[in-house]
Amino acid sequence: MAGQGSAGNVLAALASFFIPGLGQLLQGRIIMAAFMFVAAAMLWIFFLGWVIHLWSVIDAARFKGR
Repeated sequence: MAGQGSAGNVLAALASFFIPGLGQLLQGRIIMAAFMFVAAAMLWIFFLGWVIHLWSVIDAARFKGR
């Protein structure tokens, strides 16, 4: 991906909006994607999943590749 604000990051942020971790998966960050998905799933039980969901979107949008 090109960097913060690139079209790829916008697409990743939109993907994470629908499914937490999907944006990170699109960026090739498998471990972070799994963490976001599992954390959001666990926290939705306590109605706090929106916190991880929002973090997932912001993280995908702000990611800077190597």
